[in-house]
Amino acid sequence: MVKSDGKADFGVPGLDDITSGGLSNGRLFLLEGSPGTGKTTLATQFLMAGAAAGERALYITLSETEDELRAGAASHGWSLDDIELFELVPPESLLDEDQQQSLLYSSDLELGETTKRIFEAFEKVRPERVVLDSLSEIRLLAQSSLRYRRQILALKHYFARSGATVLMLDDLSSEANDRTMHSVAHGVIRLEELSPEYGPERRRLRVIKYRGQRYRGGFHDFVLDTGGLRVFPRLVSAEHKRNFVREPLPSGSRALDALLGGGVERGSSVLVLGPAGTGKSLLTLSFIAAAVERGEAAAMFVFDEELGLLFQRALGIGLDLQAMVDTGLLQIEQVDAAELSPGELSTRVRHCVEANGARTVVIDSLNGYQAAMPEENALVLHMHELLQYLNRQGVSTFLTVAQHGLVGDMKSPVDVTYLADTVVLLRYFEALGRVRRAISVIKKRTGAHEDTIREYRIGKDGVVVGDPVMGFQGVLRGVPTLMTESQSLLEATED
Repeated sequence: MVKSDGKADFGVPGLDDITSGGLSNGRLFLLEGSPGTGKTTLATQFLMAGAAAGERALYITLSETEDELRAGAASHGWSLDDIELFELVPPESLLDEDQQQSLLYSSDLELGETTKRIFEAFEKVRPERVVLDSLSEIRLLAQSSLRYRRQILALKHYFARSGATVLMLDDLSSEANDRTMHSVAHGVIRLEELSPEYGPERRRLRVIKYRGQRYRGGFHDFVLDTGGLRVFPRLVSAEHKRNFVREPLPSGSRALDALLGGGVERGSSVLVLGPAGTGKSLLTLSFIAAAVERGEAAAMFVFDEELGLLFQRALGIGLDLQAMVDTGLLQIEQVDAAELSPGELSTRVRHCVEANGARTVVIDSLNGYQAAMPEENALVLHMHELLQYLNRQGVSTFLTVAQHGLVGDMKSPVDVTYLADTVVLLRYFEALGRVRRAISVIKKRTGAHEDTIREYRIGKDGVVVGDPVMGFQGVLRGVPTLMTESQSLLEATED
């Protein structure tokens, strides 16, 4: 049974997307990776997808026993009853110490016998999909690169005549410079496992080669869970665009909207900068509340704060987040940066936008998001694609960054100000014996905005933004000071 589109799918949606539908029928492919990266699991999913489509599937194992394969499948809740398993063990004559070879090396007989038994197993089943696990055993029997290459070519031509799609596994236990299979195989997929200083291992894959086929290049995160591999294709924002009307979206506060020049435009991004405790999260919640009030879906991804505390703090300013969640218009997810890969987070964001229709997205904060990235440069590039994707989907995105320090010169752990369409700066300042908060808009690409500084207060009545304060100096240095006592300021209230 041959699929009409000429592809043998993996049964893994993310990987099928990366490879544009799977593996070309009748070709030989290489799946390589160090032990523990998930090769056997992925190969099993590949055969199960074929069996589900009515294709005959054969798993030839040279390194694991049939019991080990079945036990591994059972741990994922799978049954291998629809897959033919062939455990290739050394023939008894080769295990007999009394058998002495005087004219031929034992490896010569072992390699020939192994190849013969592989062909016999294939002829017995006549499968459409074959997995050969693993090439390390054949490489050891061949003993030289020339014999190994000839053996692989013989297997390739044999399988090609039958029209079977073959996936060969390699655990990379040989010399690092041995690239025999890379030149012989029609395509090469590599699985990798990274070990960060803290947290669990991270896994990623890359299509190194695929003849005559466009594929999504670069590294793609994946996880190995109960149920198999879940692959998260690298986000390419240029592939996602929808038509929408750019319009200002009010925040619910007349003074804040005036400061922003009428509000935040649909399909733009806002970066909220400020030291800890200035109310960055609560400020973004006012835009979420306004979106829900308009009947639009919203999503919030929280890295730094426990959700119970966030819900409680929101109630303190008159926002019932639980009620918003109960309406189905708000989705809030707690994100553990140590457990979640960037690719998985992008997939979650896409799901909220494409499946749930979210039109306002908050990521709180980039400090926690940075912990999920191995390097700052990777974070900036990843955020660039994510923000471009959200903008092209007509989503208003809010990002928060906690700057180091409380007063004085402050530094951000990562500079993404050039990515955001609007940058809002929050600061502490001292006036008349009280610690107060100031808000200003530093940048706005999508239109005019106030160049003033306004005081704001967070209390039981929410985020209250006062009139422009004109008697201050030093806000951009991080130490705003009052220059005239005639300035009107917000009155203190009981929280």
